[in-house]
Amino acid sequence: MLVTGQGKDSSNSQVVLYRHGSGGWRPGATWSAHNAVKGWTDHHHLDDDRSPVGVFSLTDAGGLLANPGSKLPYDQSAAFSIGGTGFEGEPLAGSFDYVIAINYNRQPGTSPIDWTRPLGAGRGGGIWLHIDHGGPTHACISLAQQHMKELLRTLDPHQHPMIVMGDADSLKR
Repeated sequence: MLVTGQGKDSSNSQVVLYRHGSGGWRPGATWSAHNAVKGWTDHHHLDDDRSPVGVFSLTDAGGLLANPGSKLPYDQSAAFSIGGTGFEGEPLAGSFDYVIAINYNRQPGTSPIDWTRPLGAGRGGGIWLHIDHGGPTHACISLAQQHMKELLRTLDPHQHPMIVMGDADSLKR
C-alpha cells in the first residue's frame, strides 16, 4: 500500500492499494485519505501533529465493531471508543470502529491499543489506519469506512503487508 501526501505540510493524501500477481506488483484501488494536520515528518515525535514518513509493516487490527472478515488478528474492544471533535470541528465518533495498526514504534503481534513503545514514549505511537472523520488526524491515516473494510478483508498476514507513506518528495529520496 502506498500513501502519498499532497505536500510536506498537507493533510490530504491518496492511497493506492497494490496487489501482487503473476505479472508482479500492480496498482489497484486508489482512495482519498487524510494524514496529520501538519503533514509529514522524517523524525516523528509525540504530539508533533505530523505523520511519520517511512515503510512500516501492518500486522494487527481491531476496532469497536465486530470483525468484518479481517485476515489480520483482530481485537474487538470498547477501548476503541472515541468522542469529541477533530481539528475542523468534525465529530470523531466512529473513527475507530475499524483500525489497522501501522507498526511505527509499537510491538507487532499485539492489539493496536497496546501502548508498548520500543523507541520510547517521546517518539509517539498509536498510529493507525482508521475510518475517516472528514478532517486531518494527529498522525494516523484515515480512509472511508468501506475502504477500511476492504483493506481488512484483503490484507493477508502471510503476504507480509506493508505501508509506504509520506509526501511525494520525501518518498523520492
